[in-house]
Amino acid sequence: MTRLIDPNFFERHHAELTQIRHELHRHPELGFQEHATAKLIATELERLGLPFETGLGKTGIVATVKGERPDNGRHIGLRADMDALPIQELSEHSYTSAVPGRMHACGHDGHTTLLLGVARYLSEHRDFAGTLHLVFQPAEEGLGGGRAMVEEGLFARFPMQAIYALHNWPSLPAGQVAIRPGAIMAATDRLDIRVRGKGGHGGVNPHLSTDPVRMAGALIQNLHSVVARDINPLSPAALSLCGLQGGDLDGFAIIPDEVRISGTARSLDADTQDRMEHAIRRVCEGVAITHGGDIEIDYQRIFPATINTEAETRHVEACIVQTLGESALVRDVDPSLGGEDFSFMLQHCPGAYFFLGTAKSGSASPLHNARYDFNDDIIPTGCRLLLTIGLNALAAK
Repeated sequence: MTRLIDPNFFERHHAELTQIRHELHRHPELGFQEHATAKLIATELERLGLPFETGLGKTGIVATVKGERPDNGRHIGLRADMDALPIQELSEHSYTSAVPGRMHACGHDGHTTLLLGVARYLSEHRDFAGTLHLVFQPAEEGLGGGRAMVEEGLFARFPMQAIYALHNWPSLPAGQVAIRPGAIMAATDRLDIRVRGKGGHGGVNPHLSTDPVRMAGALIQNLHSVVARDINPLSPAALSLCGLQGGDLDGFAIIPDEVRISGTARSLDADTQDRMEHAIRRVCEGVAITHGGDIEIDYQRIFPATINTEAETRHVEACIVQTLGESALVRDVDPSLGGEDFSFMLQHCPGAYFFLGTAKSGSASPLHNARYDFNDDIIPTGCRLLLTIGLNALAAK
């Protein structure tokens, strides 16, 4: 059974929802520090007369909306993330971040606004059976807010048959929506490597040192061959070394004792993830032995891969077609090697994650860019789609 919603509701509320988005954008907060953001959400939920609980995952909020029809035992979740990034905004619009070095460069202000739009509709329309849980999640950007909510009892306190989430996607035309079953976002691993040697004079007695700069150079070269030669070429993966620190540029003739390297490894399946870690550790050990130094690696598995379940993926596809038409649906989209901690929720509950196109005509700044901004024009579309996914899932048998 599909639910029909007022097609003009979100257009009528578009201006007010845009104001909420701009207010969130002006006051960005980093992961687990979203106190003002949570207060704004709580204030809006109170105004709408919707019950909610705070403090799940430190700053997370879960609102619960029960339909007025006889309960059918169905419980469905819709999730939005709400944290910002440590980036200095370079945009010049009227609602630019008021917090130096902080901005909503990933569109979580937009995601939060979409879910508040759904809450606004549900506060006026309860002609359904079942329960919707609106999950406002903190700390998605690398800190594991999704894991924190799960560990603090999200699904024990709010049992759900399925949970759904979206991410705005500026590389996809506005109005198009992309999804795939299986892995849609990558497992995210972090590498912190210490290359230790023995410092010395770069001109007088370099032969008496164990040069960690030389070791780091060899290590970088060898690690960059891991994906090419240790990983199945049919299994997408990435290994990037993104930070290098060692020595002092002013001390041009001083061989340091230590060089530090940081980076990330990405994969879409557990076997590839295991092979990547094993190969990286093997290369570090081999380079250290070859050069007579020591290499210590702290390898952290930050997020697992985001795995969409088959039935829930097909449900989202049907809702996209119902809401926006067949032409809006991008089936079996290529997975992204970006990370997403909605993956922790999907490890405990069936569900699906999808990309909502937001690109306007012409070029658009990518996610995590200092000039990125969420496309407010897409607010009614995103609200309507999320609402349809939730209500139709409640009506499913």
